[in-house]
Amino acid sequence: MKPKVAFICVHNSCRSQMAEAIGRLYGSKVFDSYSAGTEIKFGINKDAIRVIKKLYSIDISETQHVKLIDDLPEIDVVVKMGCNVACPFLPSKYEEDWGLEDPTGKNDEEFIKTAKIIEENVKNLIKKIENKAIKL
Repeated sequence: MKPKVAFICVHNSCRSQMAEAIGRLYGSKVFDSYSAGTEIKFGINKDAIRVIKKLYSIDISETQHVKLIDDLPEIDVVVKMGCNVACPFLPSKYEEDWGLEDPTGKNDEEFIKTAKIIEENVKNLIKKIENKAIKL
């Protein structure tokens, strides 16, 4: 069975949603991707939707929705996006914090930069799981 990876931040509206989509795109043979947060204030960030569609031809407004961490199944790997406040806690066998700045309210260049960092981090996570560098 594939491990379950959850990308989490407080609002589950931007970085974690981008990571879920990119995780599905590149990692679907290795792990199942989820995203969630501890508070839901609004839907998925419109700029994140547009940039992910532009870069990866994925319309996350059609394939994903905002979720709370309580809505997730049992998770093997937790990836915190970098909340700058208390990141949500979710029990798991392994955890990373990617420390990403929230691009909300910034220009497309910042969203693209964030997406490319997420892509690189997802690919590194795939290698760690495939090479059994993390114990699951």
